[in-house]
Amino acid sequence: MENTLRCDPYNLIITGVGGQGNVLASRVVGDMMIHQGYRVTIGETFGASQRGGSVMSHLRISARNGFSPQMPEGKAHMVVALEPMEAIRVLAVYGNPKVKVLCNTRPIQSVGVICGDQIYPELKQIIQWIESLSEDVRFFDTTKEALNLGSPIFGNIMAVGALSATGDLPMSLKVFEKVISKKIPAGKVETNLKAYQIGKGLV
Repeated sequence: MENTLRCDPYNLIITGVGGQGNVLASRVVGDMMIHQGYRVTIGETFGASQRGGSVMSHLRISARNGFSPQMPEGKAHMVVALEPMEAIRVLAVYGNPKVKVLCNTRPIQSVGVICGDQIYPELKQIIQWIESLSEDVRFFDTTKEALNLGSPIFGNIMAVGALSATGDLPMSLKVFEKVISKKIPAGKVETNLKAYQIGKGLV
């Protein structure tokens, strides 16, 4: 197997809030790498509630060895954020001057914000913070694109497609189709393929 990883191990974090499909996205990426012979470890952390709480998946991908699923602080190579504030939470701990970021710009406000107990920063400010904490960042509204396909949940697969377009990992449409076909009902495969291609086009 030819090692085409940008770094080995390649440290990827996919983050969002409960209900966005973060875990499925991380499992799809992991399975795509395993299918091609890479070794992958995945560690996941969940917030206080399953829906609406922070969800973060660590993926450590290598052509050589297995690594601890919890990556060291400051060692992320890529952060894929399904929610913008979650990108900042991750970058504050695992970011570094060379980290790359793919970020959905559609906010999901917590119960505390909705009730008035907390304040959600303006998106413009969040974008400035993320830009200051990363070397290369791409912003896009995957939620809007996903709604055009019928459901915001497709934003997670669009994020996977966007990751494939960076070239950091070998993530061909052919491999994606093989993996996703084993994870979802046959009737939903075609829509997920469209979501993947749309996400790739966003980058």
